Amino acid sequence: MASIRFENISKSFGRKKVLNDVSFEVKDKEFFCILGPPGAGKTTLFRLLAGVEKPDEGRVYIDDQVVNDVPPRYRDVSMLFETLALFPNKTGFENIAFPLRIRKMPKDEIKEKVLTIARSLKIEHLLDREPRTFSGGERQRVALAKTIIRRPKVFLLDEPLSNIDALLRLNMRIELKRLASELGQTIMYSTHDQAEATSMGQRIAVIDKGVIHQIGIPSELYNHPVDKTVAMFIGSPPMNFIECAYEEEGDKSYLRGPFQVDTTEYARLISENATSNELILGVRPEHIIVSKEPTSRKVADGIITSFEPIGSKTIIHVKTREDVTITAVGLPWGDYSVGDKAWIDFEPDKFHVIDKKTDKVLL
Repeated sequence: MASIRFENISKSFGRKKVLNDVSFEVKDKEFFCILGPPGAGKTTLFRLLAGVEKPDEGRVYIDDQVVNDVPPRYRDVSMLFETLALFPNKTGFENIAFPLRIRKMPKDEIKEKVLTIARSLKIEHLLDREPRTFSGGERQRVALAKTIIRRPKVFLLDEPLSNIDALLRLNMRIELKRLASELGQTIMYSTHDQAEATSMGQRIAVIDKGVIHQIGIPSELYNHPVDKTVAMFIGSPPMNFIECAYEEEGDKSYLRGPFQVDTTEYARLISENATSNELILGVRPEHIIVSKEPTSRKVADGIITSFEPIGSKTIIHVKTREDVTITAVGLPWGDYSVGDKAWIDFEPDKFHVIDKKTDKVLL
C-alpha cells in the first residue's frame, strides 16, 4: 500500500508533447481514476510510474520516495495492460502463478494463493485450460488474477475493460469495485469511459492532450466542472453546448440564442470574467424538458429529428429553428415521433455559462 505523487511531470516523444506539467497526488488505499480520450496521456502516466519510461521533467514519488531512477523491479508496482498479456502456451494456473514463481515463492504457498484468487474471481474451472479456450471475460479475469496475486504496493489498471462487450464490462465493474474494497490497496485505473470512472473511482482526474483539467469526486465533476472539457466528459448523454450572445439591457442581462435566459442575477460575475459577449450555454440532457406546448419565456421550439428508447428513458434529439440540435432525456417509451413539433425548456438553475474563447466555466 502506498501514496503516489506526480510533480511537474512533462514527457515528449519526438516533437509530440504527451504530458505537460502534470501534478497530482493519489492517497494511500485510494481507487483513483484517470479519465480521458485515447491519446490523452493516460498510459504514459502509468508507464512513468511503473518505470517503463522516464519523465523529461519532474519527479515521480511512491511513498514520498523519488523513484525516477529506481528500476521497475524495485518499485513494487503491478500493471494490467489493455492487451491482456497472457502466455498462450501456459495454463490459467501457470499464468496466474508466474509473478510468484519469478520471486521463487514455495510451491505450496503458490498453489494456495492461486486457488484463493481463483475462487475470489470464480475462475477455478480455467486453471487447467490454456488462454485460447477462454472467452473475453475469462481472459479478463485471469489477467486480473495475474496482476493482483502478489499484492504489490500499487495496482495500475490501464483500460482493462475496453476489449470486452457491454454486459461483461458492467459485470467486471462490479467485480473490480468489490475487489478494490476487499484488497484495500492503492489502485490507479485509466479509462475513456465516464461510466466506468464515475461508478468506480473515489476521485477522478480528467486529462486531455497531456493536461489535467480537474480532479475531484464524481459528483463534483458532474455538478461543478471547471471547463468545457470536463463538462463534456462527465455525463451521458454529453452536455448540450449552445452558442449564445450575452446582452445587457438597462439593469437586465440575457443570454440569447435558441433560448433566452435571464442572467441578471449573475451579470457582475459574467461581465467581470467573460472575455467577450460570445458565450456558451451548457445544459445536460437530463435537465432539458420536452413538451408539446410552450412552457416559459426561455422556451425554444423545433422538430424531433430522432429518438432512442433505451428502457428507463428515451434520448430525444430536437433541431431548433436556428438549426441547433439539442439532446434531451425524455420519458421511458414516451409518445415521440420523428417530425413532431416540440418545445424545449430546461430546469431553473441547472445550466452552466462557458466562455467561448477560453472554454472556462463562468457559472
